[in-house]
Amino acid sequence: MRISQLAETTGVPVATIKYYLREGLLPEGERTSATQAQYGDDHVRRIRLVRALVGVGGLSVATARSVLEQLDAEHDSVAEMLGVAQGAVTPTAVDGLDVGRARALVDGWGWTIDPGSHDVLAALEVAISGLEAAGFDLPDGRLDGYAEVMATVAEAEIAGIPVDSVDAAVQYVVLGTVLVEPLLLALRRLAQQDASWRRFGV
Repeated sequence: MRISQLAETTGVPVATIKYYLREGLLPEGERTSATQAQYGDDHVRRIRLVRALVGVGGLSVATARSVLEQLDAEHDSVAEMLGVAQGAVTPTAVDGLDVGRARALVDGWGWTIDPGSHDVLAALEVAISGLEAAGFDLPDGRLDGYAEVMATVAEAEIAGIPVDSVDAAVQYVVLGTVLVEPLLLALRRLAQQDASWRRFGV
């Protein structure tokens, strides 16, 4: 199909598709002349993936490009990809930030984590510090309760990783990490509304 047909099929304007091409988010089509190219179903799937990453996933173009490069690369294992995926949605840690408290919490929950998970530990540390700075005290046991719920979610997610193909597993891990986070937030907000209705009737 030509680029105009690709735009019609995906609902993405030609100008946006050309931008994706320039930014390296979309591979070039098969050249049929100096000014024209043919595109296929792989391009349709890639455009939908890009839209999901920068739309629902909220990634910047640069971060989306990095995630796509990782998806396109050959992989020997899935384990390293979880770090790549988490890195895409986790703010970079402030240099020198002490994550001792976050580490102690994780150790207390009995979790085994990647030794290089500094940014994720830092995100936990920053979140806790933010609560303290705002004077918002979590009730006793609430943080442990959150951790227990997230451990259940994580177990279900990891159990669902395909084992027949490394590429399929990588796709599952990366996209599941990036695209499911907004889903979890939406579910939490809806559950809060339901809990509020049941408690207060409003």
